[in-house]
Amino acid sequence: MHFSNLKSNFRKPAGSQTLKWLLGWHDEKRPKSPATGIVIPYMYNDGQGLRRATADTLTWIGQASFLIQLGGKNLLIDPVLSRSLGFIRRNSPPGLDWPALPKPDAVFITHNHRDHMDAPTLKRLGPEPVYVVPKGLGHWFRHNGFSRVIEMGWWQQEEIEGLDVTFVPAEHWSRRSLTDINTSWWGGYVIARNGLCIYHSGDTGWFDGFSGIAERFPDIHAAMLPVGAYAPRWFMRAQHIDPEEAVKAFRILGAKQFIGMHWGTFKLSDEPLDEPMHVLPLIWEKEELERQRLESGVLGKTLRLDKLV
Repeated sequence: MHFSNLKSNFRKPAGSQTLKWLLGWHDEKRPKSPATGIVIPYMYNDGQGLRRATADTLTWIGQASFLIQLGGKNLLIDPVLSRSLGFIRRNSPPGLDWPALPKPDAVFITHNHRDHMDAPTLKRLGPEPVYVVPKGLGHWFRHNGFSRVIEMGWWQQEEIEGLDVTFVPAEHWSRRSLTDINTSWWGGYVIARNGLCIYHSGDTGWFDGFSGIAERFPDIHAAMLPVGAYAPRWFMRAQHIDPEEAVKAFRILGAKQFIGMHWGTFKLSDEPLDEPMHVLPLIWEKEELERQRLESGVLGKTLRLDKLV
């Protein structure tokens, strides 16, 4: 079975396009910027407060990885704690490293790209948590010894660990090997408990699905949206929104708090690794949004979800 997007059957960038980008045969060329050594805001977190789990919290680990605590449950979304993705080295340390990480009750995977689904991290987490994955990915997990697997399709709702979980659409694609293009789905998650609602978009290009998500979930407290890996636009637009589009999506979603993610960790595109944290406040000011509603990202910083505006 093959999966597609809401508006098109975008498969993946064509090989000729990828070559054109890598060789710089286009008009959006940027000066080469470093892949490592870029300082990203970081707050040391030893996890002691998190292990007590007395509040509903959100902590950015890096890239699209988060620890979410809701109702005393520890949830990991797209956990990647490895020092590299093959030949792509990690720029910044995890906001929560292994000694600080509370024991997870559930692990959520948005899609199978390696900066979101890292096999070494998952194998170290082990088979005890519930693994919530897009349709088509369950076989990989069961084959690798994970027995507690829930596969979800778009708009499917499940009660998982006492939480209301909905897998929602995104505009992206999937591939893990040479022969499995779009054989598993991709998307985001809306996770709710007792009126508190959070949204993690996964990787996504711009699409009308943001309006559909807003209609179904009118009271999102925190929206985790990607703001990196967007340049050059002619190549990345179909698969990754840029900071301006992320703020536009935030407005459509009507969420209370913006959490910028998918930047500063792995060099996957042409913009400097730290560019999002510089351009986001400028876009925010231009849009005349309240400054306290913007969290552009501090690794290891824990936010109290019940304290969000």
